[in-house]
Amino acid sequence: MALIRFYKPALYRKDMDAVLQTMVDEKIGPGERKKEFLKTFSAYIGKKDGIALRSYLDVIVASFNALELEKGDSVLISVLSPKIYLEAFRRTGVKPILIDTDETGLPSLEDAAKKIQEESVKAFVYYEPICQIPENFESVKELGLPIIEDISQSLGSVWSDTIKAGMGGDIVISEFEENGVISTGGGACAVSSSDDKIEKLKKEAAIGSPYVDLPDMNAALGIVQLGKIDTLLARRNELYRLFTQSQMKSGAKLFGASSPSFYANGYGFSVVVNTRPDEAIEFAQKHGVSSRRTFTSSIGSKYQDKYDRFPNAIAPVTRAISFPLYPFLAKSEIESIQRVISHLG
Repeated sequence: MALIRFYKPALYRKDMDAVLQTMVDEKIGPGERKKEFLKTFSAYIGKKDGIALRSYLDVIVASFNALELEKGDSVLISVLSPKIYLEAFRRTGVKPILIDTDETGLPSLEDAAKKIQEESVKAFVYYEPICQIPENFESVKELGLPIIEDISQSLGSVWSDTIKAGMGGDIVISEFEENGVISTGGGACAVSSSDDKIEKLKKEAAIGSPYVDLPDMNAALGIVQLGKIDTLLARRNELYRLFTQSQMKSGAKLFGASSPSFYANGYGFSVVVNTRPDEAIEFAQKHGVSSRRTFTSSIGSKYQDKYDRFPNAIAPVTRAISFPLYPFLAKSEIESIQRVISHLG
């Protein structure tokens, strides 16, 4: 039995016309389409301008430098953030201060406040995993730290029709890999509304330009997808809600918020199982559904025995599994995924 693919980029054949046109124009490297993509993305999340680079890691490092973080400075980051941040810390010499999450998987503001009291902290990397965003950004800002908000997995999520991913960050980061809500086949952006931070971001990007800039071929894909993002998000949210209904019949716990006021972007669907995750994955595969451990690439994967330090985060790190969720899922595939989710323990 062939497994349902875990992810598939939301690209239609007609979307490739934009890439072909770029090739016909004989301008496949960084150029006008990169600028257009950056402008469109910035406008979508309510920011002014920034940078678009080929590498997520380069964007993170540029953002650290734009905040003028120096070797030895401390930065808050949750353990559900991706390991790639550890390399950014290594390259810059900035010190990560690991914090727990709240019950929805977002960085714990209570833990953050404690760490701020214990030592001098210069910034807060606010990573939003698997669709999640805070119900109120003001409580995050009240900590008084510059915020790097990473919306790679939350782009398009909304609380109560007013609170949107990207609203809270002084610098907002998003990567656009193959499994993203928006995919350029790789690359990332960092944007801001602060003229000072935009200038510093651009200065950082200029050091390696044009070799680090996002090519026009990739940007062309992003432009097309941003043009239909509302349709893509609506389909993803529809599937997310269907899978949530199935989860409610199971013994597994939904990862993240479950309020009707929360509009999930449908980046993915993750549940925390009560059984061994490998057994749940094997069960899904027997029924033709691919699934994976959700946080194997998180910082927390190195701290699976540290329940005393990260009591909220350890459960998803050790027992959360994810299922396929993308617009191209066929009706029969959706039904198979629903059946599997509803029978999880």
